[in-house]
Amino acid sequence: MTARTPQRQQLIELIGPVIAATGYDLDDLSVTAAGRRSLIRISVDGDQGIDLDAVATISRTISDVLDGDDGATFAGPYVLEVSSPGVDRPLTEPRHWRRATGRLVAVEVDGRPLTGRIVSADDSTVLLDLDGEQRSLPMGSLGRGRVQVEFSRPGEPEAEAEGWEADDTEADEADATEADATEADEADDTEADEAEFDDAEGRGGRAGQNSDPRRNYPKEA
Repeated sequence: MTARTPQRQQLIELIGPVIAATGYDLDDLSVTAAGRRSLIRISVDGDQGIDLDAVATISRTISDVLDGDDGATFAGPYVLEVSSPGVDRPLTEPRHWRRATGRLVAVEVDGRPLTGRIVSADDSTVLLDLDGEQRSLPMGSLGRGRVQVEFSRPGEPEAEAEGWEADDTEADEADATEADATEADEADDTEADEAEFDDAEGRGGRAGQNSDPRRNYPKEA
């Protein structure tokens, strides 16, 4: 079978409906040459995200479709990579904005750069919070949005701090309990040693000095 470079649009038309049937969306598709093989990268997403099990299932389904296409759309050896979109995925579709609700984004609006938090989004508009002021922006006026990396989102630090405080308290209590148990064990060991010493001392008194094997007493005639 002669290898040839598949057309991206043809693959999208072939694979898109297959992914849609699983309840997810084909987010992006690229085809690049990798030696004698073709590397097909497919990004899949859903309103609730996508887990590894779903990625594996979709990957097998796509492989079956490509292998059963009899070379009509794709021929030749290939490597298939299926994954979920990363945070650096540009926001270009209404569903991208909707799924990024609550995230801080940077975007150009009519050529003017803005940074705000997505309050809500639908097929026609995006509601952004710009330093406390909410603005409804038409989807057509938005450029490619970029999600900004945040170490903590509003409302999370308090919860995390409470969690750390609770963890520290539990750890302290566990350490205190362990310390008490150690002290109790040491006390028990001390009492046992003292009792053993007293008992041994008593046995030594009854047995006399000949109980010490290191001493050699002359025998009486």
